[in-house]
Amino acid sequence: MPNFDISQYVNMAPVELRRLVRSGKVKSIPTAGMCAGYAQANLVILPKEYAEDFKEFARLNPGPCPILEVLDGDPHTHDMGEDGNILTDIPEYFIYKDGKLVDRCTDATPYWQEGMVGFLIGCSFSFEEALMRAGIEVRHIATGRNVPMYKTSIMTKPAGPFCGPTVCSMRPMTPEDAKRAYEITAAMPNVHGAPIQIGEPENIGVPDVMKPDYGEAVDVYPGEVPVFWPCGVTPQAAIENAKPPIVITHSPGHMFVTDILNSELNDYLEQKKHQA
Repeated sequence: MPNFDISQYVNMAPVELRRLVRSGKVKSIPTAGMCAGYAQANLVILPKEYAEDFKEFARLNPGPCPILEVLDGDPHTHDMGEDGNILTDIPEYFIYKDGKLVDRCTDATPYWQEGMVGFLIGCSFSFEEALMRAGIEVRHIATGRNVPMYKTSIMTKPAGPFCGPTVCSMRPMTPEDAKRAYEITAAMPNVHGAPIQIGEPENIGVPDVMKPDYGEAVDVYPGEVPVFWPCGVTPQAAIENAKPPIVITHSPGHMFVTDILNSELNDYLEQKKHQA
């Protein structure tokens, strides 16, 4: 049986979902599969004095940390959604103090400090629509679970105090589907791009795919291989090492749903780079 039912949210407009989340009517539910067609984003909010080092960390590690929007001193989004608020519009948040997880909440407003800088980061949930459209099952959506995520032995490139393991999300599929998934996601670099490991999880330091570090385990059927993509939870592992006094992030699997279509996100961001 599914752990949760997102059917009423699948065809909902992002602005409507964000308002439901903000009002507390949708909370602590992973957002995979919600608002079909629209890009989703991971979140990191830091004190201003850590922002430049984190931005450089993201630049050096574009696979797990593709930046969609930077919000300097203001929690209200513009590029990713005109009415969005990164403190209230995510179903669940993690709060870190000195690198340790100290709270989970559905409204991060009490933890906001003047001058904080927020980063919305590309999410693998955005490429899942393309996989499903190609007839590839996404197991955690099909079974109503949160995507399994793992700390790997692949180390990120450090910047300032930020360093640590690359976190990967995993989706099991047949070798044939894995090849097609590679081709599909390689064309989407702003939402993590191609997988970095297909099969042989021990080669990236994952001894048991049934014991994820974040999210929930999903079954891997006979004849399938686990396929690993770089994941936007990677900054949380780096935060544990950097130990800023206060950091607000999304709870893994609980995303900010944007107003940008998945089909338009890559071109939108490429255009934005050239305008900068």
